[in-house]
Amino acid sequence: MRQVAGRALWLGNPSDTRDARTVLEAGIEAVVELADNEPLAVLPRELIRCRFPLSDGGENPLWLLRMAAETVATFLRAQVPVLVCCSGGMNRSVCIAAAGVALAEDRPLMESLLTIVGSGPADVSPGLLAQLQLALGP
Repeated sequence: MRQVAGRALWLGNPSDTRDARTVLEAGIEAVVELADNEPLAVLPRELIRCRFPLSDGGENPLWLLRMAAETVATFLRAQVPVLVCCSGGMNRSVCIAAAGVALAEDRPLMESLLTIVGSGPADVSPGLLAQLQLALGP
């Protein structure tokens, strides 16, 4: 689990959610799960949980991508510390976190993606990124 500098935003994977104490100690109040191939994390009641089952390729409904990005943006605007996680913590979480930052801060998606990628490892799927660009619009 890693925090994006200057933001109440963390990126991670399912192993990060297995230790609820670490999540809570980091001050995280919401978890956005994006993996379509992982079981639901067992989280304490006080954590907000949102799940958007996304795939790495370009076969996601655009409305679902938009909803996931808007959800992250809403948490960021409200200054609710949020953990965005997917199977490996390097593709879906990176893309949706970047989209959330772009929406919350009224920035271009690619600029936000560079900010997120600068926080640690990333392996962005071109298909997912292209689809996300369509979902967010011009």
